[in-house]
Amino acid sequence: MANRWQIAISAGFLAAVWAGLADVFQLVTWVGFLGCSTFFAQTETGAKGMIMAIMTNLSGVFWGWLIIAGSGVLGSPMISYALTGIVTAFMCLQASHKNFAFIPGTFIGCCITFALNADIAAIIPPLVIGAALGYSMSLLTGLLITLTDNTTESLKDETVEDI
Repeated sequence: MANRWQIAISAGFLAAVWAGLADVFQLVTWVGFLGCSTFFAQTETGAKGMIMAIMTNLSGVFWGWLIIAGSGVLGSPMISYALTGIVTAFMCLQASHKNFAFIPGTFIGCCITFALNADIAAIIPPLVIGAALGYSMSLLTGLLITLTDNTTESLKDETVEDI
């Protein structure tokens, strides 16, 4: 893997910043890291990738909430199981729309919703920030690659006497 050091520096630095900010603002750190992971796991890059990560994750939050709320209203375990199956089918079908094409992102949002018992206030901010964190890591890595490539090129241009 080319540019491993640049990736490591940007990921490590921004992960530390995120962990500190999450602590200060009492955000669920691991939710942010899942939003970040969604950004890197799907195929789009840049702002488009960030938007896809956010949209798929948040749609999963909605679907998870729907399963939890619907199961609470329906009361019957058998009907809840059927609701889970129906909603899961819709989670997959929504991938027909290009902004929701990354099905694992939807499942990640849904699983987070189950894990945090549909506490939307605890889920949405770190999830969205996490996607932005992934985008930021990508941008910082690109900047570091450009800087190191320019430094390497300028060192190649110098003669032995100049050094």
